[in-house]
Amino acid sequence: MPTGVIINAASVLFGGLLGGFMGDKLSEQFKNDITLIFGVCSMGMGIYSIAPMKYMPAVIFSLVIGTGIGLWMHLGNLINKGAEEMQKPISKLFPHSESGMTHEDFVNTLVTVIVLFCASGTGIYGTLDNGMTGDASILISKTILDFFTAAIFACNLGYVVSVIAIPQFIFFFILFLLAQFIFPLTTPNMILDFKACGGFLMLATGFRMVKLKMFPIADMIPAMILVMPLSWVWANWILPLL
Repeated sequence: MPTGVIINAASVLFGGLLGGFMGDKLSEQFKNDITLIFGVCSMGMGIYSIAPMKYMPAVIFSLVIGTGIGLWMHLGNLINKGAEEMQKPISKLFPHSESGMTHEDFVNTLVTVIVLFCASGTGIYGTLDNGMTGDASILISKTILDFFTAAIFACNLGYVVSVIAIPQFIFFFILFLLAQFIFPLTTPNMILDFKACGGFLMLATGFRMVKLKMFPIADMIPAMILVMPLSWVWANWILPLL
């Protein structure tokens, strides 16, 4: 039973609905300032995840190669288009859901939130752990932060944030089903490097939240697929030669 996956997706759904409802009742100053705080939190969580990293070269290689693959595939553009398609039916129901943001800022922020909810190292690892061991504690802990994050971003983006719960649930549920095949192939060091790679994505996401630097985080997603195999190759093939 994917308890953690269901609870986590529900937190995004209801957080987005709450934020969409409360958006017009909060000042722009409040919404901008609280978004900065969530950006700092994302950076802090990213640094915390990076710190226990075991094999730095493997993580760096995965980020560079994975981002190169994402840029070559134009993955960011595909996710941008998906974000725009998600918004279309919502904008018909709630025509003022963008809260005066420019279209470019709206899409950039929406992509940031999609990656934050669907591609965080904590979420993916928590899903694999839930699927393999039945322990949903990691995802339930993540749920608390996701609820408030969804609510705050929905204050600016509108009810479209709640729709992110759909691709998040589908992605995490597939991982949950695959967990019994993936998890036994991993080692503790591979998991640490995997979480570190996710930490780099969360750090880059934080920079986007505070609009300091618009990292191509959507294009960085393939790194999450490469990092564990590269960590294993580094530990078993490269290190013995050094």
